[in-house]
Amino acid sequence: MVVITPDTPAECIFTNSLGTKYAEFACAHPWLRSIYTKYEFGYDNDNWLFMNKNNWIPIVAVALYAFLIFWGKHSYMKNKEPWKGSRPYLAAWNFMLSSFSFMGSFRVTCNLLYNLSTLSLRDNFCFDPQETYGSGSTGMWVQFFILSKFPELVDTFFVVVNKKPLIFLHWYHHITVLLFCWHSYITFSTGGVFFCAMNYTVHAFMYGYYFLMAIRMKPKWMNPMFITTIQILQMIGGVSLTSLQVYYYNTEKEDECFVEKRNITAALVMYVSYLALFVEFFVKRYFMVKNTTPKKKVV
Repeated sequence: MVVITPDTPAECIFTNSLGTKYAEFACAHPWLRSIYTKYEFGYDNDNWLFMNKNNWIPIVAVALYAFLIFWGKHSYMKNKEPWKGSRPYLAAWNFMLSSFSFMGSFRVTCNLLYNLSTLSLRDNFCFDPQETYGSGSTGMWVQFFILSKFPELVDTFFVVVNKKPLIFLHWYHHITVLLFCWHSYITFSTGGVFFCAMNYTVHAFMYGYYFLMAIRMKPKWMNPMFITTIQILQMIGGVSLTSLQVYYYNTEKEDECFVEKRNITAALVMYVSYLALFVEFFVKRYFMVKNTTPKKKVV
């Protein structure tokens, strides 16, 4: 979606369920319209109303997630062997998430790049997100992004049933990102499109890598360090973008900039902690080589 201008064709202007008028991104750019489906065109993000009234849903989801992790590791799988037949299901799961993420990355990033080329950086962070990215075809993929954080919890299922090490970073990331994304969506986070584009893109490559690993077709030149590196770059980007939001929150008038204090506070805490944890993981995995040489007995 794009901001309405005097040159915007009338057939490209829609009004969403919240009463906000916006210009459909695909309609305003005919060369793009041919690659958008009729379901995306002029999509009404009316599910926002349901989500805003039911904030208990993500809380219950993460509570259930935490319980199932504990029960699965320490009770159900405690005396069981790893699930040897999980590989085909794991491959299919990663392929679906990678394909979905590539599609989402393309849809959201196109709109983001257009906004960056037509609006100032300040306007990208301060304009009503319902007008710049939250409605229409882009809004649909932003909404899909938020809701995808629920099925992504299934990642942990494969870790548990295969009795792989479940590190703190894994489940902490899943829990906090779900809660943060839900809160960002219902409070109209102005930086959401940046975070969405980054996460979609990283997940497209990450799940694609896991898919190739699951089917045992990963090329030798494909180093896992690349995946961790782009994850760290995402966190650096998150910290930088949130810092910009903090700047605009402190320098712009409250009624002229759509930046929500609680959301940017949570974002800063979350991204700084992610950055620290991913850097720690990177160093431990790729640079702290364990010494496996047997120690000589001292006589």
